Formats: sequence, structure tokens, C-alpha cells
Amino acid sequence: MSSPPAQLEQTIELTVREEWGRLLASLVAGFGDLQLAEDVLQDAVTDALTNWQHNGLPQSPAAWLLTNARRKAIDRFRRNKRFTELQPDISYLQELEQLDADEPDTMQIIPDKRLELMFTCCHPALDQKSQVALTLRTIAGLSNDEIASAFIDKPSTLAKRLTRAKQKIALAGIPYGVPDNAVIEERIAAILAVIYLIFNEGYSASSGSNLTRQELSEEAIRLARITHELLPEHCEAGGLLALMLLHDSRRLARQSFTGEFISLEDQDRTLWDQARANEGRALIQSILPRGQVGPYQLQASVSALHTEATTWQETDWPQIAALYRLLHNISPTPVVQLNLAVAVSYTESPEVALSMLNEVGQHPEMKTYQPYYAACADIFQRAEKTAEAQQALFKAIELTENEKEKAYLESKRILN
Repeated sequence: MSSPPAQLEQTIELTVREEWGRLLASLVAGFGDLQLAEDVLQDAVTDALTNWQHNGLPQSPAAWLLTNARRKAIDRFRRNKRFTELQPDISYLQELEQLDADEPDTMQIIPDKRLELMFTCCHPALDQKSQVALTLRTIAGLSNDEIASAFIDKPSTLAKRLTRAKQKIALAGIPYGVPDNAVIEERIAAILAVIYLIFNEGYSASSGSNLTRQELSEEAIRLARITHELLPEHCEAGGLLALMLLHDSRRLARQSFTGEFISLEDQDRTLWDQARANEGRALIQSILPRGQVGPYQLQASVSALHTEATTWQETDWPQIAALYRLLHNISPTPVVQLNLAVAVSYTESPEVALSMLNEVGQHPEMKTYQPYYAACADIFQRAEKTAEAQQALFKAIELTENEKEKAYLESKRILN
């Protein structure tokens, strides 16, 4: 019995989104060509629309797609004049071709190669924007249009960027695999940084009329789950997942029903997603005792303290300040100093915090860092330095590209 077209499209869309990374990674591992792997997998998806309409849904849609894509790849190799030379390298593909596509355990037979593909996407030879785009395309399964829309880019520009990145991978001979132990920690850090960058763009859109881009946050969390699943012993991978879960638990309370930004202090905490917050807290509590503390774990611990406070007044600022001091010892960046100053403004006094902010402001990157001026405005206001608060607020507004955040800051200027 054939399935209704709407059901087919929904099944294919779900399968592609959930299994694209694993399917693509398996194909790339077979013949080391990312573009070819994408082409044959996309062709298999197109075939599924027709085949499943007439023959009904297979028992394992993902396995059907994988087998179909492998066959298309083998057909292309056979048409290649160098097939005789290539045959030893793809012999295993021919063996796997015999697998029954309807066998439900087929996907479990195929090794999960997504981690290897992540290392390729986040190779230091590629610029960070290309790393992000490739990761979203290959591992998360987002379309070119979706990625372009998320980062406010033209689809044609995004497509060219992806093409250049794939060409660079091929021409530079960037391997598909887990790197040597000597560089693996550095490369894992790059993967985590890319995932967090994706999440942050979703959690607080850098520009545009929307405060958040939920689909990006969800994709980043999914990528973090994959990474944590593939690297269960890596504490920072788990720390990043916990951090994003805890941040995202507050998403619904960060804006009003009409879309206006709401600060953490004024949020309705009954709107926080307690299930997601509990998952994040449980995860970080299970990781910290291992004694391999890193920046993501410490930031997750700070976020966990915020979610534990039922009111703004109950926030454990002394412990948050202690965590930021520890974080600054590990990662002495101006942004960490800024967050520490904010915590100190509540544990000690706004005046002490202002002296710290003055030091932070000496860093060149703070001159154009909007959160710095927003923090200065708030602390100046609490220190009853109204003129300085207005000046800092004006600068924060000037540096804000997101329309919702700008409207919130402008409302504070009017109130003050």
C-alpha cells in the first residue's frame, strides 16, 4: 500500500534531518569524496519520493537511502575509466551493496563516522565561517537555503563558500579521520567552538528582527549530543552540552508574547523549561567529579546556579563570582573579566565593579563589544552615576544590530 504524499514527505524530511550526518559520513568514509557523497545521497533522497510512493515505506528508510546511495556511487565508479585502479579501494562498498535495504539492523552494521567528518569540517585550514557552514550542511543536514537564511547570507554566496571549502579539502588532501593524539585536543576544541558559535547565533541573533533563531539553537544542541555521544569521556564535550541545555531552558522567558526582549532579572521563571534545566544540571553534576574542569563546564555551572534560583533575589552571586574567578584563571579573557565584574557588582558593590570594568575597557576588543557597554550602563545606574549610565547606554545602542535588543535598550534610556 502506498503512503499519502504528505506522510511520505514528512518521513523523508525527518529521516534526512536525523540521519543525514551519519549516512553522509559513512559514504565519505568509503570513497573520500565529500561532493560525490552529497550528490549520490541527494539522488537517493529524490528516488525515495518516487519509489516509496509506489512501493510503500521501507522498514528502515535510512538503510534504504544508504543502500541506494552506495549503488549510485558504484555505478559512477564503473563509468569511470579508472575503475580498475579504484576497485580495491571500493571493494567493501560492493560487499555492503548486498545488504538487504529493508533489514532493520542495517544501520547498526554501518560504523558511525560522524566524528571523522566533524574533524574534516572543522579543519584549521578552513576559515571559521566555512567550518560552521560545512558542519551545518554535512552533520546537521541543513539545506543551503536554511544555512544562508540563518546567517543572513545569499544562498548563491553560501553555495560558493561550500564549494570552495570542499575543493580545498580535496586539493589539500585533508584526511577524513580522527587526527593524531598530538593535535586531537586542539581539534576537538575547534569542533566545540563551532557548535557553540552556532548555538549563540540561535540564542541571541546578532542582527535582524528576531531575538532568537530557535532552529539554530536546536541544531547546535543536536550536534553537541552527537559529539558527547561519540566522545563520552571528553568532559568539555559534555560540559558544552550541559551549558547549552541550561541556557536554552530559559529561552521562552527571554521575550514577551509580542517578541520584546526580557532581561534575566525580569523573566517569569515559571516559563523556564525545567526538564531541560534538570537534564543540564544532572549532566554537569556527573562530569565535574572527574576532575578535568574546563571553561564550558564552569560556564555550565554558572548557568546551573541561575536556573536553581527561583527568584532573581535568590541568585547565589558569591558562588557565581567564585566560578568566574576560577574560569579567569583557566581562560583569562576580557569577556570573562567582564562577567566577573558583573558578579562582583552584586557580591561587593557597583563601585568595586566599576574599577574592574575600567581595567577591562583597556582591551581593544572591548571598544566595539556591545555587552561591555550594556553592563557598564547597568552598573553605572546602580552606582547612581546617571550621566555615565546614559553615555554607556547610548554606545550600547549604537553597537546593537538586533532590533529587539535595541528596542529594549532604548526603552531603558527613556525610563532613565
